[in-house]
Amino acid sequence: MKHPSLQELVAQESDRQDKELMARIAQGDEQAMRELVEKHRGAVYGTIAKMLGDPIEAQDLAQQVFVRVYRAAGTYRAMAQFRTWMFTIVRNLVFNEHRRRSRATLIPLSAPDSDPSAPTLDLPDTVNKTPIEQALQAEMMAAIDRAIRALPEQQRMAVVLRRYDEFSYEEIADILKTSVPAIKSLLFRAREELRAALREYLEAAAQVVEKP
Repeated sequence: MKHPSLQELVAQESDRQDKELMARIAQGDEQAMRELVEKHRGAVYGTIAKMLGDPIEAQDLAQQVFVRVYRAAGTYRAMAQFRTWMFTIVRNLVFNEHRRRSRATLIPLSAPDSDPSAPTLDLPDTVNKTPIEQALQAEMMAAIDRAIRALPEQQRMAVVLRRYDEFSYEEIADILKTSVPAIKSLLFRAREELRAALREYLEAAAQVVEKP
């Protein structure tokens, strides 16, 4: 019999704590609600901000997520992983907001240089970049943002959940109400579209870096 990995054990314990908090919330424990918000607000806000591109709107929507969690505490049944259930609420609110907007502008999904989850672009992080290299990197970052903005909402959400929130394929499938093969297909198509959109910038970067 396969033994769970340390990561799986940590996730299981975290889920157990979440479900215990939900049980306390259902009994009117406001401290439990504060603990739940403190634990998850960063991931919830970050995902919404990446999807909507509006920090103020992301704050409002994140608050709505936790309001819905609070209101559902009395009827919540711990059948599935709590985090997956909560991010289903995130998905619903984000997709509803997308449909409400006639035109949406996303914030850059490219993370800061200090963020280890930032997309890899095959451009060396040299200590002393030339002005040309700096300009090229800035241009590529803008190209990444444009390419991600062009992704359909399902692909975009799958990319955010996978890369930034580190959900498994199974969890993303539960959140997006589809199958694991469908999620893998979504992510494959998203990567192909991003790669195609960025090809000219990657080639230009390689030429600059290879110059003596």
